Amino acid sequence: MKRKRAYGALAGWFEYLNDDCGYDKWSQYLISGIGKFPAARSGLDIGCGSGRFTRDFRRAGYEMTGLDVSPEMLAKAEQLAREEKISLRWLQGDICRFRTPEKFDFAIAVNDCFNYISKEKLPAAFGNVRSALHKNGAFLFDVSSPRKFREKIADTVCADDREDITYLSFNSMDGDRVTMDVTLFVRRPDGAFDRLDERHVQYVHEPACLAELLQKSGFELLKEEGLYGEDERTSDRICFLARRA
Repeated sequence: MKRKRAYGALAGWFEYLNDDCGYDKWSQYLISGIGKFPAARSGLDIGCGSGRFTRDFRRAGYEMTGLDVSPEMLAKAEQLAREEKISLRWLQGDICRFRTPEKFDFAIAVNDCFNYISKEKLPAAFGNVRSALHKNGAFLFDVSSPRKFREKIADTVCADDREDITYLSFNSMDGDRVTMDVTLFVRRPDGAFDRLDERHVQYVHEPACLAELLQKSGFELLKEEGLYGEDERTSDRICFLARRA
């Protein structure tokens, strides 16, 4: 069985399959967080994927650049932005190696972007985010919580069966490493289905370790909470708002 790289096949279906995640509410929560920095105008969306949050921030009046390692995701992002007549800039790159002379007022990294980065590479990633920001620039990001991985994902099968696509994810966990073998069955115009396989590897990050690493990387941690202000002990997602010192 030949597997595509992560998001090689899923990119074209990602927003469609996540249509129940509450994108509008989620975007408003993020925009409200950056709104605490009234001088912020330009933003970098790290791990932008197909660009849903990038587009929402642009609609809110911010100048946005989307950054992602996946060419398939960026192709979908360009397509969706064009269809919605939104002008955006897209860059392909890995935040663990990303360097730019340009400075941004804020950066966001949403929906598990940093779960795809191993603990060993986190210092480089945080350092590169800091280098991309103006002094006092904001950094807003999230991770899936350890509780979510251990209680809801580890050793499970996730499924979403629709008329035009079936999504299956076979999940296993070894220490802080989570492997998700994803299979898609996509309906062709003739009614038959194509099978597409890809593997995703994510990492469990303890919030206390992330907070400490942020400070060591030159950030001041302003807020740590569950998504939408939930109690992080019971939330599936932990959100961090920091400022470049």
